[in-house]
Amino acid sequence: MAENKQQLSRKENIIQIVKFALFSSSAGIIQMGSFALFMEVFKIEHTWSYLLSLVLSVLWNFTFNRKFTFKSAANVPVAMLKVALFYCVFTPLSTWWTNALSGTINEYVIQIGTMAINLVTEYLYCRFVVYRNSMNTNKK
Repeated sequence: MAENKQQLSRKENIIQIVKFALFSSSAGIIQMGSFALFMEVFKIEHTWSYLLSLVLSVLWNFTFNRKFTFKSAANVPVAMLKVALFYCVFTPLSTWWTNALSGTINEYVIQIGTMAINLVTEYLYCRFVVYRNSMNTNKK
C-alpha cells in the first residue's frame, strides 16, 4: 500500500512538472513574441525589450500555474509577492548576463537560454517555496 502511495505521489509530481513546462512554454511564446515585437517593430533597446517581455510572461505564467499546476488557494498577493522576490534576484542576474552576452551571441539564442534557466529555477522555487504548504488546496 505504501508503495502505491509513493507511485501516486511520483505520478502527481511528474504531472505537475509537465503542466508547469506546458504553461511555461505558453508564457515563453508570449515572452518571445513580445520580445520580437519590442525589438523589431518598436525598436526598443534590448534590455528594455527583455524586461517588458519578462513581466508579461511572468504575469501569464503565475496566473495559470497557481490555478492549474499547483492548484493553490493560497493568498494571491502573498504568492505573487513570493514570486516577485524570486524575480528580484533572477531579473538583475539575467539582465546582467543578457547584456554581457549581447553583441557576441544572437539575442534570440540568449533569450532561449535564459528562458530555460528560468523554467528550471522558477519551478523549483514555486514548488518548494511559494506553494510548499498550499498545493492542491484549490477545490475548483
